[in-house]
Amino acid sequence: MPELDDKQPSGRERALTAGCLLLLVLVADVAATLLVFIVLTVRGLGRMHSSSGQTATGVPPMDWAPVLGFGALTLAVSVTAVVLLRLGHQVIGAVQLTLCAFLTLHTLGPWL
Repeated sequence: MPELDDKQPSGRERALTAGCLLLLVLVADVAATLLVFIVLTVRGLGRMHSSSGQTATGVPPMDWAPVLGFGALTLAVSVTAVVLLRLGHQVIGAVQLTLCAFLTLHTLGPWL
């Protein structure tokens, strides 16, 4: 009877593992994205209520919170993509890199 450690996973088992890993990573990315949107929404509501009785005297300064929030999210997604590519999951890593490219464009949108 052959040892269990020498047994290579079949194509179906590898596909199932890759699918579950993709689902787990995408759910984690969606949760992080929701966290960024909730923080930015609450921050925007707080600014809206605090400035209701004031008049604007000049141009407001640049708000760096969205840039920093989406930048941190982009960094997390890119690190996840690199780790997945290093582990040998090329398809899942490619999906993550595509998502990272979209987030990078969104983050750098004010300057493009």
